[in-house]
Amino acid sequence: MKPFHRALLTRSAVLLGILAADRLTKLWAVERLAPGPGLALLPFFHLTYVENTGAAFGIGRSRNGFFVVLTLALLGLLFWLRRSWPREDRWLETGFLLVAGGALGNLYDRLAYGFVVDFLDFRVWPVFNVADSCVTVGACCLAWGLSRLEKKQPGR
Repeated sequence: MKPFHRALLTRSAVLLGILAADRLTKLWAVERLAPGPGLALLPFFHLTYVENTGAAFGIGRSRNGFFVVLTLALLGLLFWLRRSWPREDRWLETGFLLVAGGALGNLYDRLAYGFVVDFLDFRVWPVFNVADSCVTVGACCLAWGLSRLEKKQPGR
């Protein structure tokens, strides 16, 4: 198998793995947690079912359509920007896959249900999900990778 095809297959498998982990955990939350008071695992960590029609911190509540359009636009921008990034940069590649996988996971919910299923509840932070975690960690990886890339540019 050619290196390009192997890399494409690996990237696709990682992206599908992120989507599968997000979907499976959300399906579990829908079946086992909703409706109900949730499940206390530790004093500071609960599993609590939430149907989120907005973004984190209650921003844009009941604006699901807006967030569908925003997600599609941001995914398009991410894929467009990725064309200029070096493929061998692990930080950029990891960040891209995490952000894209997480965004696609939440986009699926918005289109299929009209809301995003959230269930990870640390009690001091808004309830979130696996996709949100992927987007957050991926954005940090992208920021780090882009800052390193910028330092490598001549004249900087």
